[in-house]
Parts: sequence; C-alpha cells; structure tokens
Amino acid sequence: MRFGIVILPQDPWPIARRKWLAAEQFGFDHAFTYDHLSWRSLADEPWNATVPTLAAAAAVTERITLGTFVSSPNFRHPVPFAKEVATVDDVSSGRFLLGVGSGGTGFDATVLGQPEYTPRQRHERFAEFVTDLDLLLRGEEPGATEGISFTGGWYTAAGARMVSSEVGTPAHQRVPFLIAANGPKGLGLVSRFGQGWVTTGQDGAVGEDWWASVRGLTGRLDDVASAAGRDPATIDRYLSLDSGGTYSLQSMQAFEDAVGRAAELGFTDLISHWPRDQGIYAGDEAILDTVAASLNAHTGA
Repeated sequence: MRFGIVILPQDPWPIARRKWLAAEQFGFDHAFTYDHLSWRSLADEPWNATVPTLAAAAAVTERITLGTFVSSPNFRHPVPFAKEVATVDDVSSGRFLLGVGSGGTGFDATVLGQPEYTPRQRHERFAEFVTDLDLLLRGEEPGATEGISFTGGWYTAAGARMVSSEVGTPAHQRVPFLIAANGPKGLGLVSRFGQGWVTTGQDGAVGEDWWASVRGLTGRLDDVASAAGRDPATIDRYLSLDSGGTYSLQSMQAFEDAVGRAAELGFTDLISHWPRDQGIYAGDEAILDTVAASLNAHTGA
C-alpha cells in the first residue's frame, strides 16, 4: 500500500516549500494539491495557482511523486493544460500524476461566465477532455509536422504542437491518469484511460454509510472494468480518507483504523490532508510526525 498527502495551495512559498520537502522526508509516496481557483469554505482565504506550485515542488524534491487531486475541465482547455502537465512532468523527471475529474458545481464551474451544466453535459465534457488530453500527451507521431487537431462538442484544436524536448522519447507514452469517478460512465473512462481510480465516496455520506458507499463503488468499478475487457486488478485505487466526515489525522488510532478498513476493500493508495490550523482538516502536525514515523518504520526508510 502507498500513502499520499494533500498540501492545499494556501501558504506563501517559504512555508509551502517546507511542507513539500517534509512530505518527501516523511516517506510519503506521493503528494498532491487541489486544482481549483478557490475552494468551498476556503474561498475567502489565500489560494495559490496549482501548476506553478507543483513546478516549484518538483524543483525542490527528488523522489516523491507529485500530482493534482484533481484537475477538471471547469476552467481549463486541453491544449494549454497538456503543455503545463508535460512541463511539470519534465521538471520532475517523470514524477507527475494527473488526477482528473468531471468538475464540481461550485465557484470554479461558473467563474468564467459559463452556465451551470447538467450532469450529462458535465460528463460529456469530461469524456472529451480526457480523450483530448490522452491524445495530446501522447504527442505527435515521429516526423509529423502538422501537429494535433481535433474538433468536438466542447473543444477544438488546430495543429497543436506537443513536440517532446527530449530526443528519443518513446512515442505514445504519457503521464499516468488518475480518474475520479463514481458513476458507470465515469468508471468507463477509468477502464479506458486510467492507470488509477480516485474516489471520495458518496457525497454527503458520513461514518458507516460512507464506508458502505465506498465498498459499493469498488464493486461497481470491478463490474464496469470487467465488462469493458479490462482486468480490474490492473487499476490502482486511490481513496481520500478525509471524505467521510472524519479527519484521518485527528489521531494515530483514527489513521490506523481508516487504513485497515481501506486495505480490506482493496485500495492500493490512501490520501490524507496536511493538518490545518483551523476549519476543515484542522489538526496537529505532531500527529503527522507520528504517522510518518510509523510509515518509515513499516517501509524501513
């Protein structure tokens, strides 16, 4: 099992730098940040841009995998975003994971003046976004000079250039996609494009109801992947431990209990949030130190 930590992009870089470095030193396998323009109850607080934050984190770390948890089409076009993803992947020497989801209905969904889309429209946009990103991040065929073009219901590109800066880069390889999905159509995208699946469980569910929803979703993924001809065991499974009404780092016991339950459900990767001083994910960094010591002892780091 692998363990990750989410570092919200709220701190000035001197403070954020310490956290990203500490995440690596603590022995976490991956570190993520949210990809929003602002977020829910924190909309009135400082909130930095995602891609520059990850590029800076990539420049000061050496081992830990970095990623978005998660990006969405709410305020992004696949062409410039693919360039940004490829650049951070280059800066990190291939340590980037692209978490991507359909996009919520909050601030990010309307800040550019777009209407509130229906769930069906959001899925159609999401499917096109993922398909286009897959095409772009695989890059042009060797010797191609016309770039990458596509025309869809949501996005258009005319001769987009994604030429690798590294000579001899194998064609048709791209950064791993971690696709957030709960419904059958979204899980179909996981089966087609995802190295990993991300879930936060059922929205609004807490406690035992939330764990029951997570159990049900794992079974749904198995069914959809099998129906698509994909071995479910080839899909890594990422669970946000802090989405069921309980903060996983409130105590060592809470963390161990959550890890045990997630392990029973077959999750390969577990994600917690860096403790904040107050509000959501409020906690004591001393607990994080204890958890990290336990992880290091378990892995022999």
